[in-house]
Amino acid sequence: MASSTSDDQENWGARCWELISAMRARSPLIQCITNLVSMDLMANVLLAGGASPAMVHALPEIEDFTPHADALLINIGTLSDAWLPSMTSAAVTSSLTGRPWILDPVAAYVSEFRMAACLSLLKLKPTVIRGNASEIIALSSASRLQGGKGADSSHGSEEAVDAAKDLARSSGAVVAVTGAVDLVTDGRRVVEISNGVPLLQKITATGCAVTALVAAFVAVAPLRAVDATACALSVFGLAGELAMQVSKGPGSLRVNLLDSLHGMDEQTVISGANIRYRARAGLVSKTNLSHEEKEE
Repeated sequence: MASSTSDDQENWGARCWELISAMRARSPLIQCITNLVSMDLMANVLLAGGASPAMVHALPEIEDFTPHADALLINIGTLSDAWLPSMTSAAVTSSLTGRPWILDPVAAYVSEFRMAACLSLLKLKPTVIRGNASEIIALSSASRLQGGKGADSSHGSEEAVDAAKDLARSSGAVVAVTGAVDLVTDGRRVVEISNGVPLLQKITATGCAVTALVAAFVAVAPLRAVDATACALSVFGLAGELAMQVSKGPGSLRVNLLDSLHGMDEQTVISGANIRYRARAGLVSKTNLSHEEKEE
């Protein structure tokens, strides 16, 4: 008989494939109000995964366009006074129409302007918040960190576990912390994802792009945001692992990442997804959680 950990890994792989299949079948429309650096890779990752990207950010278009999007992504990487009203309007519209929306608080700690923008957006109840450890720690404590390097993280994801749980509880959002090991929490449970390769860090906007993939997964399973977020992170990391096998450096990895994501099949996902629940004193499978914990 397979161990409970093996059973749980197989279940996660099946969940990942279920969501990929749903995304490919539905091709959800994902509105991306994002930074200028990430637009190209983000759009191509969404297309390779099976979703439909729309880089619509002009304020006069929000009222007409946003209600038709299946999910909204707001990324503050190249934040400006001109774009912030569009972000706010789109988040309000998504909330009013019951559409999920995802916040990527890029380098939230580097200026009061960024932090204030993130805090105002948090009040509009994002479905998911995805950031690196430094971003999540800063956002959770609502204060700037000293010593941050642009959008890079000076903290490991492990350091952000408590901050992520606190932020999830205070905001009502699912919080994802990406790093060498990715973590997803709803404020109580923590899911650990161990897919990916270090060289992805040498390709600009991969963090932004994986947030877009999270939006696409959540679009097809809005009531299962923890599962959808964990599976999106795993699938993106797995695509990086497959791409790394035939890549010579970051340039070829970028191209092969898109090819791997586009061509991913059921067996690859089920065998390659490396996701598990974590307990306070170690890692446990979902089958070891109490009935109450499973239902919460």
